[in-house]
Amino acid sequence: MLLAAVLLSVAMLWGCGKSPEKEADTKTSDEDKIVIGFSMDTLVHERWLRDRDIFVAKAKELGAEVILQIAYSDSQEQEKQVQYLLDQGIDVLVLVPHDAVSAAGMVKKAKDKGVKVISYDRLVKNANVDLYLSFDNTKVGELMGEAAIAKRPQGNYLLLNGSESDNNSAMFREGYMSLLDQGIQEGSIKIVGETWIKDWLYENALAYMEDVMDQNPQIDAIIAGNDTLAGAAVHVLTEKRLAGKVIVVGHDADLDGCQRVVEGTQSATVYKPIDIEATKGAEFAVAMARGRMVKANDTINDGRFDVPYYKIEPLLVTKDNMMSTIIKDKFHSMEDVYMNVPKDDWPTK
Repeated sequence: MLLAAVLLSVAMLWGCGKSPEKEADTKTSDEDKIVIGFSMDTLVHERWLRDRDIFVAKAKELGAEVILQIAYSDSQEQEKQVQYLLDQGIDVLVLVPHDAVSAAGMVKKAKDKGVKVISYDRLVKNANVDLYLSFDNTKVGELMGEAAIAKRPQGNYLLLNGSESDNNSAMFREGYMSLLDQGIQEGSIKIVGETWIKDWLYENALAYMEDVMDQNPQIDAIIAGNDTLAGAAVHVLTEKRLAGKVIVVGHDADLDGCQRVVEGTQSATVYKPIDIEATKGAEFAVAMARGRMVKANDTINDGRFDVPYYKIEPLLVTKDNMMSTIIKDKFHSMEDVYMNVPKDDWPTK
């Protein structure tokens, strides 16, 4: 795979409040310029495009330069790209790991060079990163389980977990299993199938769902690791004329996920305010580069170390609160979310 490097460089004026005639003196010198290395796993899913755009824009606003690398779900490629970033003399590494375990070696290389590391959205295991910035991912799973049980308190459940190499997948599962466990113990809920979808890919989820549904099982509810996987489930259910009859829950509040929620083929999604995460990520990266303290609001154990954790709260989204969450926050427009719903059925603003 070819090494893809996108250099986004901006020289900004620093020092708001200074008089206009002194602007020339406040320009960031080459020696003071902050360079952030942003290593992302993928851009396949809608949400990662948002992360990239918001992060880069905020870093630019703060006068930083961002070198962006995309690994396209390849751990070896990501390792090469992180080495490239370190060779460029970056001040901070912001890392979205493809593989939570193997990425520990990348963190060690950065630390050996004295480069601070932010584990962005996904935790790097056994690495003692300087900061883990993400959502309350266990709560994300709890909200998914809560939504499914509210619609189907008993019945046969199918679990489409996310990628096994992503620590978030385990956290999501921990969350929804904590809600399902009582029903499982009592016998009112039965797990009739469970899998981990490699690399979170739609086509992998689609293939699994086709294999399952070809056996004509009785499935009452599906908990999918994100809206991409939920979309694959709904696609197959539609072919079987079961869309809207089987409860499907996902998360990420992708546009197509929100559309399915208001159309009635997906019961719920979970909204994670990505603008907060990406903005905080850029702010924290710049602060660390300047030697400033970054205040976390929690800690998390990475398998060996307790690391600082800046945790952001997620929100459950259903048809009933779409307007007061997604639309109100302008995460998606009303016109986009309701585009497949007859206009007479649109809620009032």
